[in-house]
Amino acid sequence: MGLFHFLIVVQGIIAASLVGVILMQRSEGGGLGGGSPAGLMSARGAADFLTRTTAILASAFVLLSISLAFVAAREGGPTVINETLKTTAPANGGIAPAIAPPAGAPAAADKTAAPATKAPEVPLDK
Repeated sequence: MGLFHFLIVVQGIIAASLVGVILMQRSEGGGLGGGSPAGLMSARGAADFLTRTTAILASAFVLLSISLAFVAAREGGPTVINETLKTTAPANGGIAPAIAPPAGAPAAADKTAAPATKAPEVPLDK
């Protein structure tokens, strides 16, 4: 796992560098919004350097991502299923156990409990 962790750290450094280089570039208004042709000619040397750096970092990021995928697939994970959380079926045929009533409350089968009474009906029309 040492190679994988090393490549992850390098991937993070490249990603942070790529974000920094992209944010340093001057917005020239290209793309969907259009832009002025005068903006394309300003500070051309710096723009070329940042463009090349962005392309190199982006290529390194993609190649490193593919390399990480291969390393992760080669090293693989455990082939045995972890059975530490395995539960056993209840002995009563899969029926959940009954919850015991609170202390002092009459049990459901207790015949000494008061019978249920029906509430008096109230007429709706007066």
